[in-house]
Amino acid sequence: MHDILTPPARELAMPKTATIAAEAAADVILDVAAASCRFDVSAPTLSRLFSHEPRRILRAVDNVSFSVRRGSTFSIVGESGCGKSTLARMVVGLQRPSAGSLDFRDGRRADGSFGPPRVQMIFQDPYASLNPRWRVGDIIAEPIRELKLRPDAASTRQRVGDLLETVGLSRTDASRYPHAFSGGQRQRISIARALATEADFLVCDEPTSALDVSVQAQILNLMVRLQKELGLTYLFISHNLSVVRHMSDDLAIMYLGRFVETGPAEAIFNAPRHPYTRLLLDTIPDVERPDRERRPMSGEVPSPISPPPGCSFNPRCTLAADRCRVERPELRPLDDVAVSCHLA
Repeated sequence: MHDILTPPARELAMPKTATIAAEAAADVILDVAAASCRFDVSAPTLSRLFSHEPRRILRAVDNVSFSVRRGSTFSIVGESGCGKSTLARMVVGLQRPSAGSLDFRDGRRADGSFGPPRVQMIFQDPYASLNPRWRVGDIIAEPIRELKLRPDAASTRQRVGDLLETVGLSRTDASRYPHAFSGGQRQRISIARALATEADFLVCDEPTSALDVSVQAQILNLMVRLQKELGLTYLFISHNLSVVRHMSDDLAIMYLGRFVETGPAEAIFNAPRHPYTRLLLDTIPDVERPDRERRPMSGEVPSPISPPPGCSFNPRCTLAADRCRVERPELRPLDDVAVSCHLA
């Protein structure tokens, strides 16, 4: 069969394809490739010699790869202890990876300048993440002073007041201490502190899990508004799928240090492929179908120090076959998503 593209047309088509690929690559702000984080939790050497115990290695994050697009929200969901927070700490540089790479791409920042993104973290506990002996104004002003983002004290105070109003607080709150605020207000202060660095990439480690449900909605709506207004990129860590659905563009389901399903959030919510994703979705209350058939999640999460052979989810999976108990599945593309399951 003859090629339907004439030589001149083919020459025009190839650069166009390359341009599309280049634009897609330029849209990526963070590229994580085969990242792992392992901790040696062995007993002291002498104790191991006397008891003949081997070394014990905890695989907190095990060979994880993903990309985050500029201006989007990439969410990671999983049960407690699956490695979400360790991965978040790796992204902000608080924890070094044992293997793999985490690369931030240069691009136009939220403030209009060009260079690598400024990365900040919003921590889970608003009661522990703020210094109780500092006034709120000093807490927010500290990164401004350290990074020399304003030329003098007057402009720094002006910036602090602007940030407080941006997150829904008053300028007069700068003179108060953290203990005078509620949990939701403290988390607003944490967001203002993160924005004080003119950051454009925020790592949010379960930022609403310690808050009441009504306050959670307020904080999430604030984060959505700030993302639209400032062009922020979020890496959002959570165990609550209801919260994640409100926030996410892309989603990864994490189990025992590995991604078991990843792809566009709506594609995963509408048609979950991995048995673990289905079990997580079954835990979300449905007002329209309160009496729907639900499969309760059973069993305990295996130890990351000695994970089961084969698929790490097989001891809790009702669909597990013999192959699942001996061969570990790898992430493979399936329609719009990627799934780590032999039976998907």
